[in-house]
Amino acid sequence: MRRKTVENMFYVWYIVRENRMNNSLLKVGQMKKSENVVYIDRATGQECTESVMGDGALRFAYETALGRSLWGILFGSGFLSRLMGLYYDSSLSRKKISSLTSIPGCEAAEAEKDAAEYSSFNDFFIRKLKPGARPADMAENIFCSPGDGRLLIYPDIQPDHPITVKGAVRPLNDLCGKMLPAKSYDVAVLRLAPVDYHRYHFPCDCVQTGVSCKIAGKYHSVNPIAIRKRPDLFVENTRVITELRSEKFGTFYYIEVGAFGVGSIVQTAVGEQHRKLDEKGYFKFGGSTIILVLEHGKIAFSPDLLEASAAGKEVRLKMGETIGSVFAESCQ
Repeated sequence: MRRKTVENMFYVWYIVRENRMNNSLLKVGQMKKSENVVYIDRATGQECTESVMGDGALRFAYETALGRSLWGILFGSGFLSRLMGLYYDSSLSRKKISSLTSIPGCEAAEAEKDAAEYSSFNDFFIRKLKPGARPADMAENIFCSPGDGRLLIYPDIQPDHPITVKGAVRPLNDLCGKMLPAKSYDVAVLRLAPVDYHRYHFPCDCVQTGVSCKIAGKYHSVNPIAIRKRPDLFVENTRVITELRSEKFGTFYYIEVGAFGVGSIVQTAVGEQHRKLDEKGYFKFGGSTIILVLEHGKIAFSPDLLEASAAGKEVRLKMGETIGSVFAESCQ
């Protein structure tokens, strides 16, 4: 009862504070040149600088001693993220929609409804798209991006080794929440920014081989600013892991990683059989990440993605775009 009272008081304080901050949490901050988040836009081939939502707050949390001293409060539990979720689910948050749609990369015209028709910020955030907004190659030998985001590929990782993020020490086994068979794996990390479409889908025809497993953890941001300071955060954060089997691409793991501000990871798929691009679920407000762990040699990733990843550069793409094909066929 006491905790509930404290939570309610904090909730009221948060709403008042949000309404007095003149949308500062949704304004794009100016980053230092050395800290710019640069990605390659696949559609144009050009390098772009990402407009980071809440950049000032992120830099305070991860690049100052005072901010890091608050990690236990900010990211140690889901309380603050749940609190933000309550606000962003409420009608009070509707005015935040225009702040998000004004950020470069938020393509509100693709939504199935006009922005003014959504009842809350989260209602817009988890928007569905107009038919045909995400064309895809539906051939069974093609592996598609499960969502919108910025993709990095880490090939040929051993299960007892970490994903090769600088400074990471936690192994792939820890990320997947189990001891994987002793073989090599390819890992694809798709980072979603707040401006992106936040529903995610199955990348190929597949069968779910068991119940999705949720691993409770922290709620660190998944922005590169945070990853530089906390390289093991994918393993530390709350995540949902689903084991899938594909006739063409073998057994693989589909991992949804929660993040600061993500009110919840919602699974919408039912049953065991899934067709390519069927919806699997969605993230509520916040940046978030999808990680795919595949057996090495089952998929040949597209050359442009491998080249960019080798240079440490994310590639921005959209749900349904081809990211690879069956390995044997691509090598013929």
